[in-house]
Formats: sequence, structure tokens, C-alpha cells
Amino acid sequence: MAKHYALRALLSSQQAAWDIFVNEHPQGHLLQSWGWGELKTGANWQPLRLALWDEHTGQMVAAAQVLQRTVAHIPARLAHLAYIPKGPLLDWTAHTDDGSSLAQLFLGELRTYLRHRGALALHIEPNLAAETAEGQAALDCLKKLGLREIHHVQPIRTITLDIQPDEETLLAQMKEKWRYNVRLAGRKGVEVRAAQSQADVQAWYELLATTGERDQFGIHTLDYYRKAWDILGSRQQARLFLAYAEGELLAGIFVSLLAGEAIYLYGASSNAKRNLMPNYLLQWEAMRWAKQVGARSYDFWGIPATDEAEEAMAGVYRFKSGWGGRVVRFLGNYEDVYRPLAMSVARRVLR
Repeated sequence: MAKHYALRALLSSQQAAWDIFVNEHPQGHLLQSWGWGELKTGANWQPLRLALWDEHTGQMVAAAQVLQRTVAHIPARLAHLAYIPKGPLLDWTAHTDDGSSLAQLFLGELRTYLRHRGALALHIEPNLAAETAEGQAALDCLKKLGLREIHHVQPIRTITLDIQPDEETLLAQMKEKWRYNVRLAGRKGVEVRAAQSQADVQAWYELLATTGERDQFGIHTLDYYRKAWDILGSRQQARLFLAYAEGELLAGIFVSLLAGEAIYLYGASSNAKRNLMPNYLLQWEAMRWAKQVGARSYDFWGIPATDEAEEAMAGVYRFKSGWGGRVVRFLGNYEDVYRPLAMSVARRVLR
């Protein structure tokens, strides 16, 4: 390692400094926040926050929240999988004082550190668009280090909307039907408010269970969403928006906020009164809130991998594409295997 750089794990007392770094970094993302690591902490996952420090300046120059996942039938002290969702956070084009690549230095130190702790492999899913110069720099670096692409965990494509223009401009950028439905919901008496209690979260969860059954997707447990609301809400990093008509809960969306970006994470809707278009007003009010508190973009969090009409989520794609945003394709997920034989056993267990 270059002489004045040091890789260190952050302590719980340093969580404020961690979140400041994530919040201010150009690639900062909710999944790299301290709170997200707390949300994922449980029987099978443990977060580890690692940072590369420039000891001349006392500043973090690169960081990665690593989620360590145990594998069934393999003792955690002997082996686990390591995963960096939407990270690491670093300048992939930067060099150290001696001219070496900062990214290669950081990833090399991660490899040594994690292998020593018993990791079988590291999976890296950067928060970088494939078509950008930095995305290409990251891809070149990962390939030079021998990593190979594997199936993505986070959505490989999404739609992001620049919410910095004024509201009239944002409305004008929508498809006409979307703009009409936003206004229709308001005229028909749909009201949107933020969840205030765990009872609100539970009521929304009951809708989520209905939505999952109707649209055939899996959901987490009620405790998971309660924990998300507690952890992220208390940090002002998320809000649960609920849509009502005549006192009846019709729909709700869970939206996060960090690093200048709002993300539509989870959505649920009733089978009743769908003609009132509550989902349209919910998205609009979430965008207005995000804009008011300083977000620059709104991420609709995942669309199908292709534009083909037969994709399972083609209907979701149509809904998300009507707001005027742009399609972004991410680099994907890359694997650095430390123990090939043990990893082959782990793959069979995981399957």
C-alpha cells in the first residue's frame, strides 16, 4: 500500500462521519448508508464499514459498506460471502501520489482484509451507469483485477427523473395521461399524508401483502418494514406516503432520500377504488416532497432488463416510463473469488 494510506473499519461512534461521506459523495447511495447496514443486520447478515484514509489529510478517500452473509451449514467463523451493494464509493479515475490507481489500491486492500476474515468471495455492484466515463473506468479496473460479471442483485436498469425544474415543467414533461391522472386523483378527493405510527406501517403492509399476491412478487416480513421505517425515518432518510379517500387507505409508497436522490423503494395498492388513480398522486406528492427537501433526482428503482413487451414487469415499466425520466443501465455485479473450492460448495448450498 502507498505509505500514507490506511484501510480501517469504522466504529459505531463514527457513523455520523460515515453518513456525511456517503451523503456528499457523487456515487452516494442509500444502500451504502449506515442505516441500511443496520436494517440488514440479522441472523444471516452483518455489515462492515471499511474506509481508506489518507493519513496526511486525515480524510476518507474511499469507502465500502460490506454486507457479510453466512452460508447455511458452513460456520460463519470459517466462511461467509461479502457483498458491496451500490458501492464502493471512490473516484475510479484517481491516482495516488506515486501514480498508482486509487481503485486498484483500495480493492487490493479489501481483498486482503476480507480474505483474512474468512470471506469466500466478494461481490461488487457499483452505483455507476454503464455508459459514463467513470463507469467504463470502473469496468476496466474490475476486469484488470480478474473479477467476472455474475447475475445482478440490484435492478440492472432503472428510470431516473431530474426533479430540479419547477413543478409546472415537471408536469409538462409527463405523458398527458399521467398528468391527467394526477389531477383526477386530486379532484376525486384522494389525499396523501405521511405515515405517523407503526399502526400506519402495519395498515400499509396489509396492502402490500394484497399487492404481492395480486402481482405475484415476494415481500419481506412486517418486522422488516417496521424496522426500515424506524431506522431510516428517524434519520430523515425515508418517508412512507399513504393515499386515502373517504377515510379508506387505498395505496402507499415507501420513498428514501439520501445523497440528493429520492428512491421509490416499495409500493402497495388496494384492489378497491383503483379508478381514483391514487398511485399517480402518490408519486407526484413524493416527488414534490423530495424536491422541497433538496433532492436532485427521483429514482423509480427498477424496470425490466429489456424493453420487450413480454417481460414480466412490462406493466410496471409502462407506469414508470410515463413521468418523463430517462433509462439508466448500471454496470452490474462482479465477483472476486478468494477460495474457489469452498465457493463451489457454497454455490451448491445457495442453489
